[in-house]
Amino acid sequence: MSEAHAILRFVRVAPRKAKPVIDMIRGQQVPMALAMLKHTPRHAARVVEKLLRSAVANAELKELGDSESMVVSKAFVNCGPTYKRVRARSMGRANAIQKRTSHITVVVTASEHQGQKK
Repeated sequence: MSEAHAILRFVRVAPRKAKPVIDMIRGQQVPMALAMLKHTPRHAARVVEKLLRSAVANAELKELGDSESMVVSKAFVNCGPTYKRVRARSMGRANAIQKRTSHITVVVTASEHQGQKK
């Protein structure tokens, strides 16, 4: 089974905020996944939507079929590097702020019953 993937690295979305969005689309048909992402009110949903469209474009470039017959076979989020920042507090103190990043991967495959006719 052929597959195409897209990877977005160093994206400024915390992994714990991106994981629920990724879990939502894993195993879905591509049109359904795009519709779900379009109506999800989270910043990570916009990022994952662009990434899914990129994976579909890569699949069409590899001539795996049209986007209507594709499935999101794998989708996962890994932690990227954490940007460390400092916030000034009263009396000369400082608090550490961690700005977390993610590496997001989406893999699409052609549906199994694409070539079958009923």
